[in-house]
Formats: sequence, C-alpha cells, structure tokens
Amino acid sequence: MLSHLRPAIVMLVIFTALTGVIYPLAITGVAQLALPAQANGSLIERDGAIVGSTLIGQNFVSDRYFHGRPSATTGPDPADPSKSIDAPYNASNSMGSNLGPTSKKLVDRVNGAIEAEFAAGRIDVVAADAVTTSASGLDPHISPQFALAQAGAVAKARKLSETQVRALVDANTERRMLGVIGEPRVNLLLLNLALDRLQ
Repeated sequence: MLSHLRPAIVMLVIFTALTGVIYPLAITGVAQLALPAQANGSLIERDGAIVGSTLIGQNFVSDRYFHGRPSATTGPDPADPSKSIDAPYNASNSMGSNLGPTSKKLVDRVNGAIEAEFAAGRIDVVAADAVTTSASGLDPHISPQFALAQAGAVAKARKLSETQVRALVDANTERRMLGVIGEPRVNLLLLNLALDRLQ
C-alpha cells in the first residue's frame, strides 16, 4: 500500500509547488518587468501621494468636478452593523443592483436620478450612464455624452470657459480599440485630475 501512496504524495507535493508557488511567482515576476504599473493596480500619484486607480471609480460630489455614474454598492450601517446603507464606490463590496428592467424599484430609482440631475442644474441632456449603475458598481468610466452634459456646470463652478472644459473632455476621451472594439469612454479620475491641472 505504501508503494502506491508514496508516488501520489510525491506528485501532490510537486504539482502543488509548481502550480501554487513557482508558476504564480514566475507570472508575477514577468508582469512586474513587462507591465509594472498595471501589475501594481494602475495607481495614480499626485504630489507623491496615491489618489486612486484608473481601474476603480470614485465618488466625486463637488460641483467643481465631473461626477460618475450612480453606484449600487453598499456598506454596513454604523448605527446597526446587521443592516446595510448605500456606500457609493465601496470597493470592498463590489456588486450591481441585480434589479431587472421590470423592477418598480429600478424604475423609481432611475426616474428619481433623472429628476435629481435636472433639479441640480448640472446637465441638460440625460445620458444613460448618468442614471444607471454599472454591473460592478465601481466603473471608473463615463460616456463622452455624460461628460459633455456636465461641462457647462463644471465650467461655471470653476469659472472657466465651457469651450476649455469641452476641449479637456475631448482630450481625455479614450477611443475604440483598433477603431472597432468597445465604446468611447472617459476615465473620470484622469479627467478630474486634468481639470485640476488646468487651473
């Protein structure tokens, strides 16, 4: 029996070392050499401090910044940890709302978001991503349409010309890969950092 068990244990140890230790370390080493920024989370630094990642959205609330799409992420209620409350862009609890197109709660939330956008006077045209959440709740991008719809309000809050702000949106718009893959999009963090540099 030991003669059958010994080769099985040896193979288990060898493949555990290969697939659980050597292979991950090799891939990590290659990634650190070939794509160090991406391998370390695509972090963005400003004045020596990390301000975010191009992969994770942030909740910008000031009128001086472009706003991202709504986020369906939640977090524990500080008053009662057994309950949850809305916590936009909570990376420790990434999820979508899981509400379908026939959900009254979804329709009410979208209609409420549309009314809030118009009431705030930040936009004059509602892009779909201005009132709908992403699948992860952490999407760092918005559509160029949503960004341009906010350009007037951001320009007014910063005392800039709307033409300057629109040009900034255009300069920060990522085009389709190879001209056909994906949709044009604007990384919100990079756009807002470019806005800060403009002043």
